[in-house]
Amino acid sequence: MNVSDLQKHLPFLQNVTEITRITKGFSFDSKYFLYENSETPQYVLRTAPLKQMQKKDSEFEVVTKVFDRGVKTSKPIQFGAIESLDICYMLLSYVEGEDAFDILPSLSDDEQYQIGLQAGRELRLMHDIPAPHSEEDWYENRFSKHIRQYESYRNCGVKLPEEDAIISFINQNATYMSNRPNRFQHDDFHTSNLLIHNRSYAGVIDFNRFDWGDPYHDFLKIAYFSREVSIPFCRGQILGYFDGTVPEEFWRLYALYTAMIIFGTVTWTLQVIPEQLESMLGRIRVVLDDHQNFEKCMPNWFSS
Repeated sequence: MNVSDLQKHLPFLQNVTEITRITKGFSFDSKYFLYENSETPQYVLRTAPLKQMQKKDSEFEVVTKVFDRGVKTSKPIQFGAIESLDICYMLLSYVEGEDAFDILPSLSDDEQYQIGLQAGRELRLMHDIPAPHSEEDWYENRFSKHIRQYESYRNCGVKLPEEDAIISFINQNATYMSNRPNRFQHDDFHTSNLLIHNRSYAGVIDFNRFDWGDPYHDFLKIAYFSREVSIPFCRGQILGYFDGTVPEEFWRLYALYTAMIIFGTVTWTLQVIPEQLESMLGRIRVVLDDHQNFEKCMPNWFSS
């Protein structure tokens, strides 16, 4: 997409002088930075095929609710469609900052922890948004997804030596998902979707995987992604969320969701990024070590 194309269809962007494509991340959206005669982008433009219009409209609505709660994130500006290009689009303000994934390791342990505290408080704020009444029961929804993922895993050709221990833990603890609150989930809350500016937490981005269900489910990305970047950040995120006192039931559900995602993680990696299978299996091994093959719910890195 070039500047003149964009301005022809979206005349309110007449001051835009440059467009650059964003290539980071696993989103299927096309993403662009838009500049107005400056080194810093003014906007982020996300586009998707027109057939996804309804889904993307819901996403824009959710980002609006999150922003209106006072969460640090992009301000949603406009949603619409360009039928001649067969796309729908979302225009958002640009949030200044760099990926926490890149920046955290260069900061002191205390700075990492403070950023984690702020991230946890912001996540708590997002989780205040209740699910629409039409959403199905969380337990039924999540457990049936687990069954489907496990079946796919059994046919994928990869076999984890700890499979029986994982399944046994899930079956013993699945009932704890019953009667959990049904709320907004970012569903991809980890260091690659968080921004840091001037050594402080600056905001959260990328809501395209948002979902509804148990808010504690949003913590499992700590186990697979954030934990390898910064343990002080992860401790901070959990303690910030709970204002310093972590309830016992959290750890059981954290471990349960961390275990349940293992099989889906294997099959997703094979389908989307097969060249990264070994590194993903490495992450799974770290998770299994952290929980002593799910003999304990609180991971070693938190209690040490």
